[in-house]
Amino acid sequence: MKIHDYQGFPNPARIRIALAEKGLTGQVQFIAVDVPGGEHKTPKFLAMNPSGAVPVLELDDGTTISECTAITEYLDHLSGEPVLTGRSPKERAVIHMMQRRSEAGLLDAVAAYFHHATPGFGPEIETYQCAEWGHHQKGRAIQGMTYLDSVLANQPYVAGDGFSMADITVFAGLAYADYAEIEVPATCRHLKAWREMVAMRPSVAG
Repeated sequence: MKIHDYQGFPNPARIRIALAEKGLTGQVQFIAVDVPGGEHKTPKFLAMNPSGAVPVLELDDGTTISECTAITEYLDHLSGEPVLTGRSPKERAVIHMMQRRSEAGLLDAVAAYFHHATPGFGPEIETYQCAEWGHHQKGRAIQGMTYLDSVLANQPYVAGDGFSMADITVFAGLAYADYAEIEVPATCRHLKAWREMVAMRPSVAG
């Protein structure tokens, strides 16, 4: 397997954490995509992923899979513990629900703020910006943090009792928020405690 990504970016980080959780890191060849340099917009890369986003999983038969949820689903079914996408129909549904809420309400909102309301990667990459939309999404990201704090007030992980891909997404979203200089509200003590706990997992700390 090959992973086309840019190390340190939030979405690639999600897949690298999932790989580490599943013990699959050693089975993957990482291929760096120069996103700041615009390589993700070249015809060669767009042939793999028309959205121009990293990461992309390339299988040995040439199949390419984009979108972190889809890639994690594939990886989760390659080996056993821990299960990141759920066992029972209920677990799977709740994890996917919280995965989407975490993406839309935190990670994607932070990304929109970064790309629209800050210089982002510069004018050659940020060819369209709407600052008003970006600042609106910053507010949405803070609302998302507050929502997740309320969830974590009643359970240890984002989707229930076990660590899942939804937790990976939230952790990456908070790292992105740090980079974009969006502070976690001081009142979000449950979210902050959860983050400290997740940061100690070998897949994250390593």
